[in-house]
Amino acid sequence: MRILDRYILKELAGPFIFGICAFSSIFIGTDVLFKMARFITEQGAAVWTVAKLFLYSLPRIVVLTFPMSMLLASLLAFGRLSGNSEIVAMKTGGVSFYRLAAPVVIIAFFVSIFAMFFNELVVPAANTAYSRTVLEEINKSQIPTTQDHILIRDIKGGQLQRITYARQFNGATNTMQGVDIQEFEQGRLSRIINAEQAKWNGNNWDLANGIIYVVAENGNLEHSLRFQKQMVDVVMNPKEISREQKQPKEMTIKELKTHIKIREREFVSTNALQVELHQRLAIPLASLIFTLIGAPLGLQPHRSSSSIGLGLSIVIIFVYYSIMTLSTAIGQSGTIPPVLGAWLPNLLMIAFGAWLIRRAAR
Repeated sequence: MRILDRYILKELAGPFIFGICAFSSIFIGTDVLFKMARFITEQGAAVWTVAKLFLYSLPRIVVLTFPMSMLLASLLAFGRLSGNSEIVAMKTGGVSFYRLAAPVVIIAFFVSIFAMFFNELVVPAANTAYSRTVLEEINKSQIPTTQDHILIRDIKGGQLQRITYARQFNGATNTMQGVDIQEFEQGRLSRIINAEQAKWNGNNWDLANGIIYVVAENGNLEHSLRFQKQMVDVVMNPKEISREQKQPKEMTIKELKTHIKIREREFVSTNALQVELHQRLAIPLASLIFTLIGAPLGLQPHRSSSSIGLGLSIVIIFVYYSIMTLSTAIGQSGTIPPVLGAWLPNLLMIAFGAWLIRRAAR
């Protein structure tokens, strides 16, 4: 690595770490601490329980601060270099803007990749642990009596055995409505069972008024059989079903894709899930996109003040997340395609960044 690259990255490191700490503190102070205080004062939660909830809430906050921090870091780093006329000296020495921005863009790319893995491997697990802690230790297992679009995965020996989907689950009557079961043999779909209703008999689930489709090894339908009553060995009892259901924010990308496919087969709207799926990539990638904006903006002579850089970062971040909130809502409603609802803020910021880079390179 050249001396110039190391010098620029050194300028970038401090503001990036500061940005993560500063923006995380804002989220914690305006949201998390308020919820923790309510848990203690209104529901009498133990201090240890609140401490666990605080830790579980950090991953989802930190992953949101990566794009913000890269924007702030690139603005402040290039702003200081520009304010001290170091950029002028580098350009006089024949170094182009593209060469100056290269190490920052590369680091932003790796930050985006790390954020994607972090958002997939850590955040859903932390969100699940948060929800379970609230359910079991704050609400004392007070589960909702009715839940829509439940999904049960039966895995044995590392192999997926069965996926059970129900349009609605009623915990008061221990029944499921609109049941769709997919059974697998050595990873191959072997049977599909559709039933109007499933009722818990104390040990197993009894299906009523349905049809069984047997799938051949080549994927074609072999034959079908209608039934009025059929017992199925779903692994979870009603209490476990209520406890184990996940919200979209608690699912991994693989789980979201599975949920989407099953809902599509049942002709249920998947717009909200598809927006969530695409945002798992779009939000981490914003770290790279924000760098394309911050670097050229930092070159402006009046950007030497760190307070101006921080203020400008906040304005850009506010605009980005305002657009994201709006596009998410209209994407979930189906007014625009879900993929566009998730990626629209990034596309607009890419266009803005490309214009800034072209102007800065002149």
